Amino acid sequence: MNDTTGTRASSDTASGTHRRKAVLLASFAAAGALLLSACGGGDDGGPGARSAGTEAARDTSDSMELALKSGTARQNRAPENTGDWANPPGKPATKPVQRKWVQLSAGRAGALDPVVVNGSGLTLYRFDKDTASPSRSNCNGACATTWPPVLVDPGGKIFVQGVARSQVGVITRDDGTHQVTIGGWPVYRFSKDTKPGDTNGQGVGGTWFGVQPDGSKSGRPAGQEDPTDTDDTRQAPATSAILFDDANFSDNGPAQGIAGKGCQNVARPKVTSSISLDGSAKIWSGPGCTGASKVINGDVADLATIGFDNRISSVKFG
Repeated sequence: MNDTTGTRASSDTASGTHRRKAVLLASFAAAGALLLSACGGGDDGGPGARSAGTEAARDTSDSMELALKSGTARQNRAPENTGDWANPPGKPATKPVQRKWVQLSAGRAGALDPVVVNGSGLTLYRFDKDTASPSRSNCNGACATTWPPVLVDPGGKIFVQGVARSQVGVITRDDGTHQVTIGGWPVYRFSKDTKPGDTNGQGVGGTWFGVQPDGSKSGRPAGQEDPTDTDDTRQAPATSAILFDDANFSDNGPAQGIAGKGCQNVARPKVTSSISLDGSAKIWSGPGCTGASKVINGDVADLATIGFDNRISSVKFG
């Protein structure tokens, strides 16, 4: 990680920030210690579906006239046994089926956090041998049986929850069906995932990965080191940290202190927007140092700049 990510926005605010940090550290010490924490196609949405927030999907092929709707399929009153629900958990996907609607929700599956899941809560994947610019699928034939593409009918609906509409698109596959893309990457199911939380496709062949809401890879193959976690990028290990709810170490809201060796859970997870620490530590999106992670060196005034705003659940020291 670039050491400059934690630099103060301007030098004229630095003294006030140091005073606030000093007061907070003093209060933690006066309390006896820093705070240690625990931790095919079906019917459409029907006449009852909400129209608010509807937009046209980004079309990367021909005219699809798809509707993007905010919220889940259930919130939009999609009929049961249709769309993503037509292949319920417990029943493996064995062939690609084009649906009247699909759902894309940012969620968590196993150690993947975040990862996009469908209306039944099943993990969606991307394939390194595909291309995102231009968007193109290179998974056909037997590949598309093992990895059924997420397909949607022309004129259908895509329900989005935690996925930016600008990231969603549709391409025409070689067989003429229409596949959903996220961040330009075509997305798929895995036939060996049978229930929500399954991530059996993660890292298969070194080319298949859960897809994040922006189209990037979720997690990494088992045993593969975090590329930011190297001796060349890490400072001396930190032993404590102060976590702020707002950016730029603001004292408008409560701050949290954590200290110790190894993994420490945050008392109030997923609320931190800036963090102050002397040295290097690894922040994690899940409790017990699980999920997505990032090595940071010193203060980070705005965690949004490294894609970790409101995501920290635990910190690993040493």
